[in-house]
Amino acid sequence: MPSIFSQIINGDIPSYKIYEDDKTYAFLDIHPETKGHTLVVPKKEVDKIYDLPDDDYNALMSTVKKLSRHMEQTLGRRTLWKVIGTDVPHAHVHLLPYDETWEHGRTLELTPDEFEQIRIKLECKDTN
Repeated sequence: MPSIFSQIINGDIPSYKIYEDDKTYAFLDIHPETKGHTLVVPKKEVDKIYDLPDDDYNALMSTVKKLSRHMEQTLGRRTLWKVIGTDVPHAHVHLLPYDETWEHGRTLELTPDEFEQIRIKLECKDTN
């Protein structure tokens, strides 16, 4: 059975997508630790990030870099990266806009309207 992330990428499960290209997909985490908490995933379903073929790994990290800069410019806050790799068996990187009140593991409760406002603000159509 495909991972929940593959189901999101395939459109079987809705998401608040902020970016997509031929190798990666980025969307808001529905259990965010900060407003704008984003997951960047390769479209290739691989459990561990270090098991990705080099071209998929490089594409993933290129998207992480691009979105981190975009988020920092848009929100005016540093973007933190987390790679944990235990909660979903599909490689992914967490991007967290830094907030001085951030506590690792604490999640925020946001309404669908709040998610949509953040999605619109963070949407990245840059192809470079």
